[in-house]
Amino acid sequence: MSGLRRRGEQIRQFILTNIGEHPRDVVALTAQAFGITRQAVNKHMQRLVEQKIIVVKGSTKNRSYHLHSLLERTQRYQLANKLEEDIVWDSDIKPLLVDLPDNVKDIWIYGFTEMLNNAIDHSSGKTVIVQLEKTAIDTQIMIHDDGEGIFKKIQKALQLHDERHAVLELAKGKLTTDPERHSGQGIFFTSRMFDKFAILSGSIYFSHEFNEAEDWILESNGFQSGTMVFMKLNNNTSRTSKQVFDSFSSGDDYAFTKTVIPVRLAQYGDERLVSRSQAKRLLAGVDKFRVVVFDFSGVDAIGQAFADEVFRVFRKQHLEIQIMSLNASQEVAQMISRAESVNT
Repeated sequence: MSGLRRRGEQIRQFILTNIGEHPRDVVALTAQAFGITRQAVNKHMQRLVEQKIIVVKGSTKNRSYHLHSLLERTQRYQLANKLEEDIVWDSDIKPLLVDLPDNVKDIWIYGFTEMLNNAIDHSSGKTVIVQLEKTAIDTQIMIHDDGEGIFKKIQKALQLHDERHAVLELAKGKLTTDPERHSGQGIFFTSRMFDKFAILSGSIYFSHEFNEAEDWILESNGFQSGTMVFMKLNNNTSRTSKQVFDSFSSGDDYAFTKTVIPVRLAQYGDERLVSRSQAKRLLAGVDKFRVVVFDFSGVDAIGQAFADEVFRVFRKQHLEIQIMSLNASQEVAQMISRAESVNT
């Protein structure tokens, strides 16, 4: 009996884990994964519905399953009232997450306080709205301020040509418009700790998913006033904040010394990375690190001048920095090798 119960628990856990990405075909997916009939899976689905863990939407042909929201909370705060992120956490957020494992709560306290503090210190807005939703599988929080917008603010502060340049600067990890009070690491590490992380401001969308290695995304969306930050995390992840911090330190030095830069953020649309100006945009600020990994995911080709500026000129000027490439196509790898071979 214990074996049957254990298998039933495995089936239900599989359903809950996959229902988010497979709301319409989760029954078929589960049947295939466990070698059982759809009728057998439907018994588990019915039990989860009765327990109010999942909900059913639509008719028979268009039926879909979704995680039931166990908890929803929305709160508006006035930024002018000397709002403090730790007080908001202790009084309004922490009590809602009290049943989560300690490592999960540690990630949430870091991410939530860092992102709310950004809104308090940098948004120049009047209000901020915090929305929390918790299901049997995960928790998500959105923080939306009505301020200037993070990408526009960075563009103005750093005198960048385009708001999209701000996304590239954020991806590097040590960007701050207020160095006296901030290290510029909060967004970088928060994005790396959560299963899903996104910032939407103006027409710029910036996101990272934990299981997608270095999959930073830049897209164009409809106008969004202020800045909206989205964070989502599995309620039982084994990940720890220390593991994330350690993965970006080098050797026995626990400082933030390593960065992974998504090269495709230096290009827009269908343009190719061919010029030294594009390379210099990519290289701005990376001399703050000891290890720099350039991730070429989504980049089909680069030009000779671009490769030369990054892998010969910059490397020769900064011998103390270890420069590496990742996910380079054959064509990109050949161009890198050509640049590295000059004067060697």
